[in-house]
Amino acid sequence: MTRERVVSPLEQKNDVEVPGASTPSARPQSLEHYLGQTELKERLGIALQAAKVRSGPMEHTLLYGPPGLGKTTLAHVIANELGSKAWVTSGPALTKGSDLVGTLTRMDAHDVLFIDEIHRLPAAVEEYIYPAMEDYKIDFTLDSGMHARVVSYALQPFTLIGATTRAGLLTGALRSRFGLVHNIRYYNCDELTDILEQAISFLSYNTVSRDALNRIASRSRGTPRIALRLLRRVQDFALVKEDGKCTLEVVDNALALEGIDEAGLDQLDRMYLQTLATVYEGGPVGVEAIAATMGEDSGTLEDVVEPYLLQIGLLARTRQGRKLTQEGKKIAAEH
Repeated sequence: MTRERVVSPLEQKNDVEVPGASTPSARPQSLEHYLGQTELKERLGIALQAAKVRSGPMEHTLLYGPPGLGKTTLAHVIANELGSKAWVTSGPALTKGSDLVGTLTRMDAHDVLFIDEIHRLPAAVEEYIYPAMEDYKIDFTLDSGMHARVVSYALQPFTLIGATTRAGLLTGALRSRFGLVHNIRYYNCDELTDILEQAISFLSYNTVSRDALNRIASRSRGTPRIALRLLRRVQDFALVKEDGKCTLEVVDNALALEGIDEAGLDQLDRMYLQTLATVYEGGPVGVEAIAATMGEDSGTLEDVVEPYLLQIGLLARTRQGRKLTQEGKKIAAEH
């Protein structure tokens, strides 16, 4: 059975209490309040407006980029802008075609189906998606052998929004069926500061100066999810240790307790740099060797640690393996 969650219009309002609903969310509910990603917002705004003029569904949309940048949030924003429901599931949850069929047949006209980690869809499920995306119908086979027959079921027009951190793993056939394909980039420090200011107003947190929020943003790896997590930790620290006062010094102390340094590196990042610098003299060396030395999984290093080190220029990937840059060697020596 598909694990799904239907978001009703009531639940999407911050000022309405819904029985059983979760605590207030920092997620924006409209494109206007979705901060950053200016070019992406402009393109989506045009597509949304065109859909409203046509009185039809918006084109199927693929959002790709690193985790934590707002792909899920953007899917809910699109559904809210269209005035429709958002049906949420994920690639790993759709194990067989009937899982997808059950969801599609319950959707109303112009609803949004959001599939997270869409690159992990099984091939058998993809076969059902193709006619659903193109012709708003699904074909399924009844019986087998000489008694087999194909039955077509008409669907309500809908919008499929797929999100993935690994766009290269999508099949060409699936990717080509999306009318809109958008990359979500990392955020700069000012954009993250604006997001934190907005989150404080949404969540009714204690007021924090922009300088303090900027300090948090500068250590958030360009990722809103991390920025919001650090904001919660700073708020908790200030509440318990400083009677709710949140100054620059309090931010520094709270982030130091979390193991986050001025460059936004955590303990695992620093261990990676030190291992590469001391054991392998700065590289080049394969990631499997680094993982074995650290006692970590190589997949964790590739997906969690290395992207940020590459982004800020501390690490280089060469044909021979991983290698520290001059700045990376300097940072490793300081720690």
